[in-house]
Amino acid sequence: MKTIIKKTFTALALFAVIMSANAQKNYTLDAKTNFSVSGTSTMHDWTMKSATGTGTANLTVTNSKLEKISSLTVTLPAETIKSEKKSMDKVAYEALKTKENKNIKYVLKSAEKVNENTWNLTGTYTIAGVSKEVKTQVKSTVTNGVVSLQGSNKITFKQFGMKSPTAMLGTIKTGEDLTVKFNLNFK
Repeated sequence: MKTIIKKTFTALALFAVIMSANAQKNYTLDAKTNFSVSGTSTMHDWTMKSATGTGTANLTVTNSKLEKISSLTVTLPAETIKSEKKSMDKVAYEALKTKENKNIKYVLKSAEKVNENTWNLTGTYTIAGVSKEVKTQVKSTVTNGVVSLQGSNKITFKQFGMKSPTAMLGTIKTGEDLTVKFNLNFK
Protein backbone atom coordinates (compact mmCIF):
# COMPACT_ATOMS: atom_id res chain seq x y z
CA MET A 1 0.00 0.00 0.00
CA LYS A 2 2.85 2.41 0.84
CA THR A 3 4.36 1.75 -2.59
CA ILE A 4 1.11 2.61 -4.38
CA ILE A 5 0.72 5.85 -2.39
CA LYS A 6 4.36 6.76 -2.98
CA LYS A 7 4.06 6.15 -6.76
CA THR A 8 0.80 8.12 -6.92
CA PHE A 9 2.33 11.04 -5.00
CA THR A 10 5.42 10.99 -7.25
CA ALA A 11 3.25 10.96 -10.38
CA LEU A 12 1.17 13.88 -9.09
CA ALA A 13 4.29 15.86 -8.16
CA LEU A 14 5.78 15.25 -11.62
CA PHE A 15 2.49 16.27 -13.26
CA ALA A 16 2.44 19.51 -11.21
CA VAL A 17 6.01 20.36 -12.26
CA ILE A 18 5.20 19.75 -15.94
CA MET A 19 2.02 21.82 -15.75
CA SER A 20 3.76 24.72 -14.02
CA ALA A 21 6.46 24.75 -16.72
CA ASN A 22 3.76 25.17 -19.38
CA ALA A 23 1.23 27.22 -17.40
CA GLN A 24 -0.06 30.59 -18.46
CA LYS A 25 1.38 33.39 -16.40
CA ASN A 26 0.48 37.04 -15.93
CA TYR A 27 3.26 39.45 -16.86
CA THR A 28 3.68 43.17 -16.25
CA LEU A 29 5.29 45.69 -18.58
CA ASP A 30 8.86 46.38 -17.47
CA ALA A 31 10.44 49.81 -17.13
CA LYS A 32 12.90 48.88 -19.91
CA THR A 33 10.21 49.34 -22.54
CA ASN A 34 10.31 51.96 -25.25
CA PHE A 35 8.04 53.48 -27.87
CA SER A 36 8.68 55.87 -30.75
CA VAL A 37 6.66 57.69 -33.39
CA SER A 38 8.44 58.89 -36.55
CA GLY A 39 7.34 61.01 -39.46
CA THR A 40 8.36 63.63 -41.95
CA SER A 41 7.80 67.34 -42.45
CA THR A 42 8.66 69.89 -45.09
CA MET A 43 11.64 70.85 -42.93
CA HIS A 44 13.05 67.52 -41.62
CA ASP A 45 12.28 63.99 -40.53
CA TRP A 46 11.36 63.72 -36.85
CA THR A 47 11.05 61.18 -34.04
CA MET A 48 9.32 61.38 -30.69
CA LYS A 49 10.05 58.82 -27.96
CA SER A 50 8.67 57.53 -24.67
CA ALA A 51 9.89 54.99 -22.14
CA THR A 52 6.79 55.32 -19.99
CA GLY A 53 3.93 52.89 -20.24
CA THR A 54 1.96 50.35 -18.29
CA GLY A 55 0.66 47.03 -19.41
CA THR A 56 -0.18 43.45 -18.66
CA ALA A 57 -0.07 40.24 -20.65
CA ASN A 58 -1.11 36.66 -20.09
CA LEU A 59 1.53 34.51 -21.79
CA THR A 60 2.58 30.89 -21.96
CA VAL A 61 6.34 30.33 -22.06
CA THR A 62 7.89 26.87 -22.40
CA ASN A 63 11.64 26.24 -22.45
CA SER A 64 12.37 29.96 -23.00
CA LYS A 65 10.01 30.13 -26.00
CA LEU A 66 6.78 32.08 -26.21
CA GLU A 67 4.05 29.53 -26.98
CA LYS A 68 0.83 31.48 -26.52
CA ILE A 69 -0.35 35.08 -26.12
CA SER A 70 -3.75 35.01 -24.40
CA SER A 71 -4.07 38.71 -23.63
CA LEU A 72 -2.04 41.89 -23.89
CA THR A 73 -2.90 45.47 -22.98
CA VAL A 74 -0.60 48.51 -23.10
CA THR A 75 -1.38 52.08 -22.04
CA LEU A 76 0.93 54.98 -22.84
CA PRO A 77 0.30 58.43 -21.34
CA ALA A 78 0.21 60.57 -24.51
CA GLU A 79 2.19 63.46 -23.06
CA THR A 80 5.15 61.22 -22.19
CA ILE A 81 6.01 61.12 -25.90
CA LYS A 82 8.74 63.74 -26.33
CA SER A 83 10.86 65.17 -29.10
CA GLU A 84 13.94 67.31 -28.71
CA LYS A 85 11.84 70.48 -29.07
CA LYS A 86 9.08 71.63 -26.72
CA SER A 87 7.34 73.51 -29.53
CA MET A 88 7.06 70.26 -31.51
CA ASP A 89 5.72 68.46 -28.43
CA LYS A 90 3.01 71.10 -28.01
CA VAL A 91 1.87 70.74 -31.64
CA ALA A 92 1.90 66.93 -31.32
CA TYR A 93 -0.22 67.03 -28.14
CA GLU A 94 -2.74 69.25 -29.92
CA ALA A 95 -2.96 66.69 -32.76
CA LEU A 96 -3.33 63.86 -30.20
CA LYS A 97 -6.04 65.88 -28.41
CA THR A 98 -4.36 65.13 -25.07
CA LYS A 99 -6.61 67.48 -23.10
CA GLU A 100 -9.51 65.09 -23.74
CA ASN A 101 -7.56 61.87 -24.39
CA LYS A 102 -4.81 61.38 -21.85
CA ASN A 103 -3.71 57.93 -23.04
CA ILE A 104 -2.84 55.94 -26.11
CA LYS A 105 -3.98 52.35 -25.66
CA TYR A 106 -3.54 48.97 -27.32
CA VAL A 107 -5.72 45.92 -26.56
CA LEU A 108 -5.00 42.56 -28.19
CA LYS A 109 -7.88 40.77 -29.94
CA SER A 110 -6.00 37.74 -31.31
CA ALA A 111 -2.49 36.33 -31.71
CA GLU A 112 -1.33 33.86 -34.34
CA LYS A 113 2.07 32.22 -34.18
CA VAL A 114 3.85 32.36 -37.56
CA ASN A 115 7.04 30.58 -36.54
CA GLU A 116 9.22 30.10 -33.47
CA ASN A 117 9.82 33.85 -32.93
CA THR A 118 7.25 35.64 -35.10
CA TRP A 119 3.63 36.46 -34.29
CA ASN A 120 0.80 38.20 -36.13
CA LEU A 121 -1.21 40.24 -33.65
CA THR A 122 -4.59 41.82 -34.26
CA GLY A 123 -5.57 44.48 -31.77
CA THR A 124 -7.25 47.81 -31.24
CA TYR A 125 -5.24 51.02 -30.99
CA THR A 126 -7.03 53.96 -29.38
CA ILE A 127 -5.29 57.20 -30.35
CA ALA A 128 -6.75 60.70 -29.96
CA GLY A 129 -10.02 59.13 -28.86
CA VAL A 130 -10.44 57.03 -32.03
CA SER A 131 -10.23 53.23 -31.93
CA LYS A 132 -9.08 51.23 -34.95
CA GLU A 133 -8.23 47.56 -35.40
CA VAL A 134 -4.64 47.12 -36.62
CA LYS A 135 -2.59 44.06 -37.59
CA THR A 136 0.99 43.96 -36.36
CA GLN A 137 3.80 41.47 -36.90
CA VAL A 138 6.10 41.15 -33.88
CA LYS A 139 9.31 39.31 -33.08
CA SER A 140 9.47 37.61 -29.69
CA THR A 141 12.41 36.64 -27.50
CA VAL A 142 12.56 35.25 -23.98
CA THR A 143 15.69 35.99 -21.95
CA ASN A 144 16.01 35.28 -18.22
CA GLY A 145 12.22 35.17 -17.85
CA VAL A 146 11.65 38.50 -19.66
CA VAL A 147 9.42 38.26 -22.73
CA SER A 148 10.25 40.90 -25.36
CA LEU A 149 7.96 41.82 -28.24
CA GLN A 150 9.33 44.12 -30.95
CA GLY A 151 7.39 45.50 -33.87
CA SER A 152 6.08 48.50 -35.73
CA ASN A 153 2.97 49.83 -37.46
CA LYS A 154 2.45 52.28 -40.28
CA ILE A 155 -0.53 54.51 -39.55
CA THR A 156 -1.77 57.93 -40.67
CA PHE A 157 -3.02 60.98 -38.83
CA LYS A 158 -6.30 60.78 -40.78
CA GLN A 159 -6.84 57.13 -39.80
CA PHE A 160 -7.24 58.25 -36.17
CA GLY A 161 -9.19 61.44 -36.84
CA MET A 162 -6.19 63.73 -36.37
CA LYS A 163 -5.11 66.65 -38.50
CA SER A 164 -1.48 66.69 -39.66
CA PRO A 165 0.27 69.35 -37.54
CA THR A 166 1.67 72.53 -39.04
CA ALA A 167 3.99 75.17 -37.63
CA MET A 168 5.12 78.71 -38.43
CA LEU A 169 1.75 79.77 -39.84
CA GLY A 170 1.53 76.68 -42.03
CA THR A 171 4.91 77.03 -43.73
CA ILE A 172 6.11 73.80 -42.06
CA LYS A 173 3.79 70.86 -42.68
CA THR A 174 3.92 67.36 -41.26
CA GLY A 175 3.53 64.41 -43.61
CA GLU A 176 0.42 62.24 -43.25
CA ASP A 177 2.28 58.95 -42.65
CA LEU A 178 3.58 57.83 -39.25
CA THR A 179 5.60 54.85 -38.06
CA VAL A 180 4.96 53.60 -34.53
CA LYS A 181 7.76 51.37 -33.17
CA PHE A 182 7.81 49.53 -29.88
CA ASN A 183 9.96 47.23 -27.81
CA LEU A 184 7.79 45.77 -25.03
CA ASN A 185 9.44 43.87 -22.19
CA PHE A 186 7.18 41.85 -19.94
CA LYS A 187 8.34 40.20 -16.73
